[in-house]
Amino acid sequence: MKYRTIGTDPAHSREVSVLALGAMLFGSLTDEETSFAVLDRYVEAGGNFIDTSDNYAFWTDGSQGGHSEELLGRWRRSRGVGDEIVIATKLGARPLSPGTGFVDNAEGLSVEVIREAAEASRERLGVARLDLLYAHIDDLAVPQRETVEGFGALVTEGTVGLLGVSNQAMWRVERARTLAAEAGLPGYEVLQYQHSHLRPRFDMPSDLFPDGSLGHAGPELLGYLRAEPALTLVAYSPLLAGAYVRDDKRLPPDYDHPGTPARLAELRAVARETGATVNQVVLAWQIGGDLPIVPLAGASSVAQLEENLAAVDLELTAEQRGRLDAAH
Repeated sequence: MKYRTIGTDPAHSREVSVLALGAMLFGSLTDEETSFAVLDRYVEAGGNFIDTSDNYAFWTDGSQGGHSEELLGRWRRSRGVGDEIVIATKLGARPLSPGTGFVDNAEGLSVEVIREAAEASRERLGVARLDLLYAHIDDLAVPQRETVEGFGALVTEGTVGLLGVSNQAMWRVERARTLAAEAGLPGYEVLQYQHSHLRPRFDMPSDLFPDGSLGHAGPELLGYLRAEPALTLVAYSPLLAGAYVRDDKRLPPDYDHPGTPARLAELRAVARETGATVNQVVLAWQIGGDLPIVPLAGASSVAQLEENLAAVDLELTAEQRGRLDAAH
């Protein structure tokens, strides 16, 4: 396994594996035995960066979520896992009541919710401190200063280590980080957005993002990373839920544009040259690039995890990487 540092304050920064494990469906669609087997193998291979959220996976049974955190708590206790494993979780998008979605009924990012939701996550996970806590989605109804102060207080008190943000416009992220700096408070240091080799369109509205997708890591976010090298991008859905390799999985509609075939063709060409799978080439391209990107990939079986783990040691040549970068 290889590692990189997240965070800038030595008191809170952590060395994490360059491949993060997504636990979104653990304890719901992925049963406990399989989840434990995947977690055990990931740790055995040197992995130490696991991702979850307080609302995973509410959509599977009409609940408010919490399945994934609860399973991770049981796994930690049964294996005697301590601080050597970095568990990241998120708050802000948990439905306020069972059987509802979060678009118009999310818990939000008020100071009261931040404190209560963080405490509930710590209880489910069975930890005294959350290693990394994200603002899962934006909350425009709450003053941003209140959110910044709410998160910062948890770090100051020692119940949270690092702060992150997901699915927010870059101007909002920068404003929050500026507010934190002006107040002498910890700010967001890890950005979690969707990122893969294929490039999506950014003008596709949805219920969550009516102005176009704020979940994708687009040119503005990547430029922000270049300007702020202390930040790290954790790239969710790097393998597009299997759409690169499975005939029964179609690419999402926002990837249906003229640039996709050329990038797919280059990916497949590099996969043939290296003897690797397309999925492994995507992960290796992210891991070995010039930007600080940690791919976050889930696995519903040990076999899937093994494929992903092999990408860590896949070294692309400068020529191959140049072709992958330039394809459009």
